[in-house]
Amino acid sequence: MRLPEPRGPLSAALADDLRAGAVSPATVDLARRTAEAAPDPLLDDDLQLALALCYELHYRGFDDVDDALEWDPALLALRAHLERRHLAGLQELTGPPEATGEPVDQQLAALIAADDGPSLSAFMAKRGTAEQWREYLTLRSVYHLKEGDPHTFAVPRLSGRAKAAMVEIQADEYGGGSAERMHSELFAGMMRDLGLDAGYGALWDDAPAVAFTSVNTMSLLALHRRWRAAALGHLACVEMTSSEPSRRYSAGLRRLGHDAATTVFYDEHVEADAVHEQIASVDMCGSLVAEDPSLAGDVLFGAACSLAVDGLTARYLLGAWEAGRSALRGERALAA
Repeated sequence: MRLPEPRGPLSAALADDLRAGAVSPATVDLARRTAEAAPDPLLDDDLQLALALCYELHYRGFDDVDDALEWDPALLALRAHLERRHLAGLQELTGPPEATGEPVDQQLAALIAADDGPSLSAFMAKRGTAEQWREYLTLRSVYHLKEGDPHTFAVPRLSGRAKAAMVEIQADEYGGGSAERMHSELFAGMMRDLGLDAGYGALWDDAPAVAFTSVNTMSLLALHRRWRAAALGHLACVEMTSSEPSRRYSAGLRRLGHDAATTVFYDEHVEADAVHEQIASVDMCGSLVAEDPSLAGDVLFGAACSLAVDGLTARYLLGAWEAGRSALRGERALAA
């Protein structure tokens, strides 16, 4: 993977610095000013791509960037400016978490039940065209081709039953030891079946800002010990809300003529996440909060972030399609 196309002054300056092997004070200051001036950081292409560039050095890196920059102090200072604004955007979107004395698994269930965001899976099941499916998978590829990795950063920050439960969930994300059954590989196979380039990072230039907002949120929460409980709440919410939508996504692909060889990614989630729901909410989050009750609010904040960003993504996609335009960058016209 090579550095993607810039989307504004900050991502352009950062990419130039990364290629040159040193992040300049001027670029760090530009990041500060960009973050401060961003009216809606979660939908800001320049800010979200720049933050994704910073985080990607912790994943697979870029062929044209020295791996030694991963822990460069200037890069971390730049990232901190963007993280603060991203986090503020999440807090503005979700509002303050309101923890109660009930078991945290019940609080998570109540939070999910109260969510009134649009159902993207229902649209894709009944109305999504082949071109809209390709656009959706392009957007989701930013996360699903590294599926499991962002949350896994939180594992060393845990102990006891919470840690064991998280490892149990993540082991399934990685195919239970079978490389071809890793969820990222199953997603790549689905992309190829729909005629998309499944190379890691190959479609970054086409993906809109919300694709990076989703992954950047996971990376931020899991890479900071301060937010470890929020990372677990985010993961729990993903596991608690994906089984039925996965069933609908699978139905949408079958409606378009695809068989089990293509739908296996979603079919796998229908079964796996139904099992993971209790492990995530009771064993993982419940054990964490039992050990430290002060973390309940953070667990709920992470879950709220998951719901809110999913809603943001759904509204973005559905809004573009309703207007008759592509949801991808470049405003490509939709196929009939």
